[in-house]
Amino acid sequence: MDTKKTFYSNGKLLITAEYLVLDGAKALALPTKFGQNLIIEEGDYQEIKWTSYDADGSIWFEEEILFSEIKEPKNTEIESIKNTLIQILHEAYLLDHVFLNQEKGYKISTELTFPKKWGLGTSSTLINNMAQWLKIDAFELLNNSFGGSGYDIACAQNDSPITYQLKHGKPKVETVHFQPNYADKIYFVYLNKKQNSKTAIAKYQNNKSGDIEKDIAKIDKLTHEIIHAKNDTALAHAIAKHEATMSHILETVTVKEKLFSDFMGEIKSLGAWGGDFIMVVSEVSPVTYFKSKGFDTILPYKDMILESSK
Repeated sequence: MDTKKTFYSNGKLLITAEYLVLDGAKALALPTKFGQNLIIEEGDYQEIKWTSYDADGSIWFEEEILFSEIKEPKNTEIESIKNTLIQILHEAYLLDHVFLNQEKGYKISTELTFPKKWGLGTSSTLINNMAQWLKIDAFELLNNSFGGSGYDIACAQNDSPITYQLKHGKPKVETVHFQPNYADKIYFVYLNKKQNSKTAIAKYQNNKSGDIEKDIAKIDKLTHEIIHAKNDTALAHAIAKHEATMSHILETVTVKEKLFSDFMGEIKSLGAWGGDFIMVVSEVSPVTYFKSKGFDTILPYKDMILESSK
């Protein structure tokens, strides 16, 4: 093999239709300026020497995995980083035997360009990078390993805002022109709390009502309103309606009610409610406000989101 191959995928933020995207609602999703590299080099002895680096250069995972462990995984029901990785590699092997049919091994490293705790897609960027390397279908690899709607894979593959929808279980991805001229009124604030999306999804599945079609129609309409909002007031209004709708569906109070009831702008949960990032729409800079509440990671829209080139 060549001495070195490098692959890159974008991180993601799900702006609308969280949870309901799993049931066919149309979501607005934004690829981020942050992502992850996968570097493949030649190794030895039918094993993979794996090293994962966080954005600050520190190693957060290091392991040696034998080809035999990937071909026939054991004890993978015990949740650990190594077992999760073996599960992904095993599913990749089932889709493409060739990469393990050799005498030598691999030296593989991953490099995040965002702090791992931010939850911008450590797993989805890895799965998409591996799919690029092995020339297999990233959505299929995700489905067979982690599961989920796949919007994060679509973000990994696109360099501009997209709408994402599952139609008869198949992903429908469209690039959209979402470049608000009021982007300087939009911020992303990290809540210092990594959410386990698997747990959050399970809770949603247990909670959702029988009248899911009505909820999907409501969210589809709000996705449209948010994409086409002419100004920050219209965006804030649509966000407030989206939060109220999801609050009702999830039987959970909104993040604004829970943590920021005195905030003068509008706030929206992103992805799994209760963790990772929130989106903030504010006429004035909200930095002082959020710092006073103990939240120090506040990114303006232009620092977080990949702009469409159209």
